Amino acid sequence: MIEETASFIRAKVGETPEIAIILGSGLGNLADHMDVSCEIDYHDIPNFPVSTVEGHAGKLIFGKLGGKYVMAMKGRFHYYEGYGMKQVTFPVRVMQKLGVKTLFVSNAAGGMNKEFRVGDVMVITDHINLFPENPLRGKNYSELGTRFPAMTEAYKKYLVKYADEIAESCGLRLMHGVYVGTTGPTFETPAEYEYFRVIGGDAVGMSTVPEVIVANHAGIDVFGVSVITDLGGKDIDYVPTHEEVQQAAETAAPVMVKLITEMLKKL
Repeated sequence: MIEETASFIRAKVGETPEIAIILGSGLGNLADHMDVSCEIDYHDIPNFPVSTVEGHAGKLIFGKLGGKYVMAMKGRFHYYEGYGMKQVTFPVRVMQKLGVKTLFVSNAAGGMNKEFRVGDVMVITDHINLFPENPLRGKNYSELGTRFPAMTEAYKKYLVKYADEIAESCGLRLMHGVYVGTTGPTFETPAEYEYFRVIGGDAVGMSTVPEVIVANHAGIDVFGVSVITDLGGKDIDYVPTHEEVQQAAETAAPVMVKLITEMLKKL
């Protein structure tokens, strides 16, 4: 299936890029800054799932951004939509087959860190996987990666360093933190937010972790970033909605666009 899908995409676009970007909730407008050469709807791609979430467009986009040729997923797949982990991470496998070497992942997340504000951009330095299933469970295909991949540097330090240098030179407010991955689709209770904070989390969301696990298995370097779209904890009386999450993500979009565009120039 991976080979069939990769062959279909190659036939459509010809040259395939070594850089890919997964655009999360409300962050799809990064694609508006691309010099687009080709777009493919997910429902036209063999073996691809179709995103069912509002704010996730469902297109694979190829073009130039920051002077680099990239592919961007406008819309991703979530475990809470009912997909299995193999389906959620299938696009990353296709990226691997197409020769992607660096993956940028973005998401909307709830913040537990007391220093965070709604609209902050957090560079993911590590994650805690609280999904009930690992996408590598089952038979391991050695041509895709080793049976027991290390996750000691799931988010590459040299890419975090690039981000910090750009933030300093451009005057961007950039936070760092650990992302907690959960199934959703419910937002967290105050007690859950507090639990995630106590175990070492700074932000929590319903995506990204499975994709990052598979990317590391595939030998792809990962840079991750979260937009803090709501805050939670025992002292915070706040009820988030999906619409507010999208709005906060769109507010933070200029920082995201600047950061990722400048990082691409450094690669």
